[in-house]
Amino acid sequence: MSLLRPLVAVLACLAVVAGCGGAGNSGSTGGYVSSDGTVTIVDPKDRETAPDLVGVDLDGEPLSTDDFAGTVMVVNVWGSWCPPCRAEAPVLKELSDSYADDVQFLGIVNRSKDAAATAFNQTYGITYPSFSDEGGSLELRFVDSLPSQAIPTTWVIDTEGRVAARILDEVDASTLGGIIDDLLAESGSGTGEGGS
Repeated sequence: MSLLRPLVAVLACLAVVAGCGGAGNSGSTGGYVSSDGTVTIVDPKDRETAPDLVGVDLDGEPLSTDDFAGTVMVVNVWGSWCPPCRAEAPVLKELSDSYADDVQFLGIVNRSKDAAATAFNQTYGITYPSFSDEGGSLELRFVDSLPSQAIPTTWVIDTEGRVAARILDEVDASTLGGIIDDLLAESGSGTGEGGS
């Protein structure tokens, strides 16, 4: 009988630990709380203004999200060292090519030297620009809207410059493409000519 009580206590602790560690929490609360691997879509009335991102690209040239105001933007935090980033790179390449006329893709390179990041882009054929952000300060600018909780993280910004969605971890083509299609439909033609 005396051994039964410790055994029950150990089993109870294991149940609690198992309940805390999985990916079973795939929902969100109020559009702003998510766990790894989740997609958060924000209702237009609840969207927060996206941060202005200003810096340099991997060639040291100036880069700013202001240059793409009025268009749907996809902003992806990635690193050349990151296995899910390698896995999603072909998807981002495919979508950036497919939506080239209507959507601006941008990267934020985290904890990667510019040479490694450039080699990564060449390997996967990615031609859209990426901010050089080795210290991670640019991704922290999303803290007031939908903060990054993992690398990779992808935000989709609507034509009014508001954070409309966040994907934690690796993106897939149907999910990201569906979000983009919805935002282009919201804006009319997808060129920033209106929408609500």
